[in-house]
Amino acid sequence: MMQVRSLRKKEKPPYHVGQNVGWMIHWAWKERKSIIFLCIVSAVCGTVLNLVKLLIAPGILEKLEKSAPLPELLTVIALFSLLLIVFSALNMYLPINALYPKVDLRVKILNQVNWKTDVTSFPNTEDPNVLKKLEKAQEITSGNSQASEAIWNTLTDLLKNLLGFLFYLLLLSSLEPILALVSLVAACVAYFAGKRIHEWGFRHRDEESAYLKQMNEVLKKSSLRVLGKDVRIFGMIPWLEEVYLRAQKAYHSFISRRERIYFWADAIDAALAFLRNGVAYLYLIGMALGGGLSAAEFLLYFSAAGGFAEWVTGILTTFSTLRTQSLDLCSIREYLDLPEPFLFENGTPVPMRQGIPCEIKLDQVSFRYPGTEKDILHKVNLTIHPGEKLAIVGLNGAGKTTLVKLICGLYDPTEGSVLFNGTDVRTLNRREYYHLFSAVFQQFSVLETTVAENVAQSTRFDAKRIDACLEQAGLLEKIRELPDGPSTHVGKTVFEDGVDFSGGEMQRLMLARALYRNSPIIVLDEPTAALDPIAENELYLKYSDLTAGHTSVYISHRLASTRFCDRILLLADQGIAEEGTHEELMRQNGRYAELYALQSRYYGKEKPVSDKDTFPGRRDLCED
Repeated sequence: MMQVRSLRKKEKPPYHVGQNVGWMIHWAWKERKSIIFLCIVSAVCGTVLNLVKLLIAPGILEKLEKSAPLPELLTVIALFSLLLIVFSALNMYLPINALYPKVDLRVKILNQVNWKTDVTSFPNTEDPNVLKKLEKAQEITSGNSQASEAIWNTLTDLLKNLLGFLFYLLLLSSLEPILALVSLVAACVAYFAGKRIHEWGFRHRDEESAYLKQMNEVLKKSSLRVLGKDVRIFGMIPWLEEVYLRAQKAYHSFISRRERIYFWADAIDAALAFLRNGVAYLYLIGMALGGGLSAAEFLLYFSAAGGFAEWVTGILTTFSTLRTQSLDLCSIREYLDLPEPFLFENGTPVPMRQGIPCEIKLDQVSFRYPGTEKDILHKVNLTIHPGEKLAIVGLNGAGKTTLVKLICGLYDPTEGSVLFNGTDVRTLNRREYYHLFSAVFQQFSVLETTVAENVAQSTRFDAKRIDACLEQAGLLEKIRELPDGPSTHVGKTVFEDGVDFSGGEMQRLMLARALYRNSPIIVLDEPTAALDPIAENELYLKYSDLTAGHTSVYISHRLASTRFCDRILLLADQGIAEEGTHEELMRQNGRYAELYALQSRYYGKEKPVSDKDTFPGRRDLCED
């Protein structure tokens, strides 16, 4: 039996029920006032309908006891029937009419969560604690049954139960307060006893989640198109079935245990209901036999005694539900209220005029990832001059991408400072600072829209400029061969006529996107990793022309591809181990020269096109 224990610590929620209810009411008042009105009207109509059902039988019986004339009896029956029809219709119509505003408000909150995700400081996007909060916030805004929408049903039910409770309390107290007291005590005991038992499922929710997660994971994996070849080649079906059935058997065992425990909650509720109804029945029979109650009054008060307990239980149940939903809403608010480590609109504006010189300086910069004990970069000093072409090379884990993210303002240094034209980046409007950069990172985002929109990152674009950027990136000929040219959709998940690009073609598309943005600083992080050495070299030969007038930073594992740069940095041992031009670094005969010679062995006779132009009269190091 799989044993799963919850490691959650009991923490005081950051917002109490009243604050979260007020927060939702504020949202509704700002976005959808009709929700508040419909909730109140629905609660009143629900209470009135219940009262009509309570009074209809005693009302008709009273007329029969008094031998009322037939027209009077029919009038009473018609009146009650009309009330039943009207309020039954309202109770069916109002929830349906309120559904769209509730969904719309939930979607607006979800949009706010997504907006926070899109604009939050970059370190938050890599923080596991923040990602957990995001996952929970998205879950709570994902459907009709989630707290961000269902709370309105809970508030409606709570108001309806309160109104019904008050009316029944007045009715029973007018006859005998003891009836109200017995019903109240019985209902409370039944509720709290049942609540404790039914919370068994909540206390063991992690165990249940583990079983469901395992089953869903098997189903998900077995249906993935990318795994179709493995499933068939390795004959994985029996193994997948065995794993699924094992988890399913454990889950069935869990459900059996839970239902046996829940049985006792139902038994306690039935026993207390029997006790409550027995006391009320005996008391009312005694009064009726003593002549103190008519048959109609007996029926009214007996029905009221049972209904009173239902109102009490309803109040307790809905308030418990409200508390649970309040905890869920805390997750949304915690995520939306996350503090931002970066300055945005409150930061110093960044000059955005055309041709602005861009000097970036790293002054004694150290950086350490959260939860680690060692700096990945330590006391780094670097100045990137306006218009300079800078290459960053080094082994995996040397800190190349980290250095680029510090330059781009995606990270703040643990120590030291990054300066843009002499100003600490931490004081700038970070969103405006990002506009200085065009970048192609190792991981990039592609939407399943048209090629042109992916290049322009907008639905409005300059078609001639799109073609020019695609041509510069070496992709225009491929795009023109497609049925709809730049209007062809990328990917096949959304559009059936979409096209899947190879890794190299996708990197060229991302390069075209960076060129279209035309920012003063261009950053390329392994932009040709999916290309073969010859294609990579051909593309790099164009970079000098493509980036003319721009400050540019390149990361590459292939040292032969960065020789066109003004300066090359070799990162090692938490900092800049060597720097200079390709020729200078080769003459130093240090780590760079060693790595270059090592890589040259794997290039064989695939000699870079520009090698003789770059090193006239010298034997190509990439030749055997």
